[in-house]
Amino acid sequence: MKLQTNIPLQPQQHNQIDYNAKVMLLGSCFSENIGGKFNYFKFQSNVNPFGILFHPVAIENLVTRSINEDFYSEEELIYNNEVYSCFDVHSKLNSSTQKDLLRTLNNSIKSTHQQLKDATHIIITLGTAWVYRYIASDKIVANCHKVPQKQFLKELLPIDDILASIENTIALIRSVNPKANFIFTVSPVRHLKDGFVENTQSKSHLLSAIHQVVDPRHQQYYFPSYEIMMDELRDYRFYNSDMIHPSDLAIDYIWEKFKTVWLSEDAQQVLDNVKQIQSGLAHKPFNPDSEAHQKFQMKLNERIEVLQTEYPHMNFNL
Repeated sequence: MKLQTNIPLQPQQHNQIDYNAKVMLLGSCFSENIGGKFNYFKFQSNVNPFGILFHPVAIENLVTRSINEDFYSEEELIYNNEVYSCFDVHSKLNSSTQKDLLRTLNNSIKSTHQQLKDATHIIITLGTAWVYRYIASDKIVANCHKVPQKQFLKELLPIDDILASIENTIALIRSVNPKANFIFTVSPVRHLKDGFVENTQSKSHLLSAIHQVVDPRHQQYYFPSYEIMMDELRDYRFYNSDMIHPSDLAIDYIWEKFKTVWLSEDAQQVLDNVKQIQSGLAHKPFNPDSEAHQKFQMKLNERIEVLQTEYPHMNFNL
């Protein structure tokens, strides 16, 4: 009896990710989930330097500013609820002082500029096509920062606008990094605050636009995170208690699928070694001073040293 549908996936034939790759992940909170896996398994990766970005215009804006090193000024900050914020970035960058926020924003622009130039793989996860336009400036924002809703207009980005935004992002990055591989995906997180029908409409717009730029001949790919969640994991046991976000089990499942497609065989072997080391580091000994534990710790350190000799970027103290 067949109780589950499975999306047929094949290992990527070219440009797979190994431990020499430099991966950058941008976009929705699902980028953070997958980015957490890259970090845990000690790949060279960077995730959302400006915090979570849900829609393509927000990503395009910050890529543009980073590529051009267009630094922020005091006039672009807002003060609300006793903190300084910027409409272009996530609230996790908020600060109690204007000076600290400007320093954070502009340091992120500097580091992102270099990361975009160096990245071998850029994974972009889009979450929604619904956006908010700040009436006072007529600009689409990345985050409203709890500013009263009457100061914004809510809009659904047309497919053509999403397509143009994605194409602009690709072109900007390719202007400084022509060899980068782009992997697009749509977040499986449902934005039900917009409405059930509206969420489906939003995801449809994103999917329609993305598939117009997918072209493996130009190193532009699609990974079906959304489809795996909707078609293979269509059971509420794969969701968190909010019934919206994927559970840890679902994230692990999608990561395993991603590994199958995008990680090279050598990378998967190294990953297994890293996993064993991470498990060893997480081990809680009954008696830390025992001879057995000291031997265990010595062997573990030896394994770490061997890995770090080949991959100096690995840091198991983080």
